[in-house]
Amino acid sequence: MEPVVIGLTGGIASGKSFVAGILKSLGAIIIDADLEAKKAMDAGTPVWEAVVAEFGREILNEGNSINRPYLGDLVFGDEEKLARLNALVHPGLIEHIAEQIRRYKEQECWPAIVLDAPVLFESGAEKLVDYTWVVAVDRRTQINRLLARDNITPQQAIQRIESQMPLAEKVNLADAVVDNSRGRRETIEAVIELWNRYVERGCK
Repeated sequence: MEPVVIGLTGGIASGKSFVAGILKSLGAIIIDADLEAKKAMDAGTPVWEAVVAEFGREILNEGNSINRPYLGDLVFGDEEKLARLNALVHPGLIEHIAEQIRRYKEQECWPAIVLDAPVLFESGAEKLVDYTWVVAVDRRTQINRLLARDNITPQQAIQRIESQMPLAEKVNLADAVVDNSRGRRETIEAVIELWNRYVERGCK
């Protein structure tokens, strides 16, 4: 029996990483799309070269790594620039993640493979998974968590939230929703309930 593949997504600062941690503790193997995107943009890679050619060397730190916060500020709030960046990064990243999923299916008997991807639907990566789960919070909670996490202004927080697909749209597209607006215990209980509903136990 193959492991179930779950696409985990949500809005920025919705608590998706916390939910991914719960799933890992339950036995899932996690593919972190953000981490894979960072690797894809390492200095000297084809994606790095394309992004630097598009946005200029002012996006680089000393040592030629991409200054991701600076690049984020550059594209958040500008739909055209964000679309150009995504067009450079997403196709190769999707192909790489598809290969990772295939390898994990062959390597070991995991009960579930979880693709933790902030832009799961926007990038088309939902095609790689069996089910999609969205971690949702109310907007006030989302803004407050983002302010505390990233030490940015309220205007920047709203700009980053509004640069993403609206959370309500993600909820409508999802197979399941994890409400992370309440306490940690409630979230853990909700994730365990979904795990028992969606994930097959044991492998042949």
